[in-house]
Amino acid sequence: MAEEEIKTTTATESTETQAPSRKQAKKGKRIVNSGAVHIQATFNNTIISVTDKTGAVLSASSAGANGFRGSKKGTAFAAGVAAEKALDIAKKNHALNSVDVYVSGIGLGRDAAIRAISTVGIKIDSITDVTPIAHGGVRPKGERKP
Repeated sequence: MAEEEIKTTTATESTETQAPSRKQAKKGKRIVNSGAVHIQATFNNTIISVTDKTGAVLSASSAGANGFRGSKKGTAFAAGVAAEKALDIAKKNHALNSVDVYVSGIGLGRDAAIRAISTVGIKIDSITDVTPIAHGGVRPKGERKP
């Protein structure tokens, strides 16, 4: 009698033999020479988004994401730290050289975030204030007054 080998398979081995897992090829880092920095400065927080010219986000950061909590999130120092972190990531990963800055809001972090951009070593092409301004609003509810 010839000895036959009996092999038992576990659940994980059988699934691997039936359906091999496919590894996706890692995408290369995009090289973006010029982009845009969107700064949203509120009284409670400052949010920085670094995008390319089409609007695709390269990196983002906020005062809250950098460990500031409570009323400290709305400070100018927290805004500067958030801007430095977001721009460092964009500069290292995407070789960002120059940016257009769009500032929205009336918080304390407006100027500090703009100063932080220049300290990182990125050239500022233009600064635009895109804060929405009220213009009378919609017609009030009810009858028209004579």
